[in-house]
Amino acid sequence: MKKILLVLGIMAGLLFSLVARADTYPADPYALIQLAADKTFARLKSDQPQIKSNPDHLRVIIREELLPYIDNRFAAYKVLGNQIKQTTPEQRDAFVSAFTEYMISSYADALAHYDKQTVQVEPAKPLDGKEITAVNLSVKEAGKPDINLEFKLRKNNKTEQWKAFDMVAEGISLLSAKQSELGGLIRQNGIDAVIKQLNEHNAKPLVLKK
Repeated sequence: MKKILLVLGIMAGLLFSLVARADTYPADPYALIQLAADKTFARLKSDQPQIKSNPDHLRVIIREELLPYIDNRFAAYKVLGNQIKQTTPEQRDAFVSAFTEYMISSYADALAHYDKQTVQVEPAKPLDGKEITAVNLSVKEAGKPDINLEFKLRKNNKTEQWKAFDMVAEGISLLSAKQSELGGLIRQNGIDAVIKQLNEHNAKPLVLKK
């Protein structure tokens, strides 16, 4: 009987945890970007000692604070484009996994030097039934010009949750850049070769640019 009660207690705790997460997930793209930015920049500030001693800690921050709000599978499929028809389910899963880690490294690299700044998300606008939108964010630091970032988001029809799939930094879309770069490599060398190349890149330690 004690074991049964223990199992029931664990199941109830897990269920409560899932419900709590569903209730706290941002309801609109503006709230999502605000929450993701607040959490990510707070970690960038608080974890500076770890980042300076081990730059790869940036990947930990992005994985824990930003990745839950990113539609990594949608982004990976956008990169594959029409070539997705020539892939197997196993190849697609392997590519999504490798590209997700590649995105984590790209976001970590893009946000590596942000630590003392504050962030301001643009005021919410009517969505008018849109399922894809963009939200602008300004990174502010005293005595310096604002840095403008744009996050592109998509609403999932099944979960009805908004998630980001691209970030535009200094006018450069990370997703578009990877579409051009990796799309050509997939056509030229095949998806298996590109997956291997991505995994090799992901295995390299992150180096902070001075």
